[in-house]
Amino acid sequence: MKKSVVPFAMLAALLAVPGQAMAQSGEVHFKILGTLVAPDGKIRDVKLDRIGLPAGSQTKANDNFVPTVAIEYFLADSISVETIAGVTQHDVDGRGALAGAGLVSNAKIVPATVTLKYHFGKAGGIRPYVGVGPSYFIFINEKPGATTRTLGATSQKINDTVGAALQAGVDVPINDKGMFVSVDAKRYFMRPLASWRANGVEVLRTRHELDPWVISAGLGFRF
Repeated sequence: MKKSVVPFAMLAALLAVPGQAMAQSGEVHFKILGTLVAPDGKIRDVKLDRIGLPAGSQTKANDNFVPTVAIEYFLADSISVETIAGVTQHDVDGRGALAGAGLVSNAKIVPATVTLKYHFGKAGGIRPYVGVGPSYFIFINEKPGATTRTLGATSQKINDTVGAALQAGVDVPINDKGMFVSVDAKRYFMRPLASWRANGVEVLRTRHELDPWVISAGLGFRF
């Protein structure tokens, strides 16, 4: 996902454009977004291996496109707090010596995130922003992939994980009634543990660099 760095470069350039602020203290923004979730998922460390992973084993989580919503509250004209809501689903497949192997199936993730944002610009114009904050990824209903099932794995679990998110984006007003277009890019830093069991006995435990890019665009409304 190196190409996803491009939106950050574009947003950095926008910081130099004189703009006007769109918000006041106490204002609320509501955003409806389409979101690309593009995780890494590679193995960072093998904690337990009773099945004998071949040398060069690696993994990758697939991308997904989902609807999300964001709610933002302005503490001051240029400072806000934002949270997002959505659920994304991913498989984890093998790479390298594990190429073609299905390892995790249908892992659903709730990426609970709160960011503190600083907005540039002044009233009525384009508002670039940057943000940072904590995140808590909740994993739901994940299952062993096809390959791990054939090897005897009867259950699979990825632990809920605390991480951090960096954020940059821009809000562009499109009328004088509080509607605007929003483009947002986040990079998360997460290190979850994945565990596979065969009839209750743990046979494999690995730590992964999940580290997704989350790129969103859509409409916002201010109240």
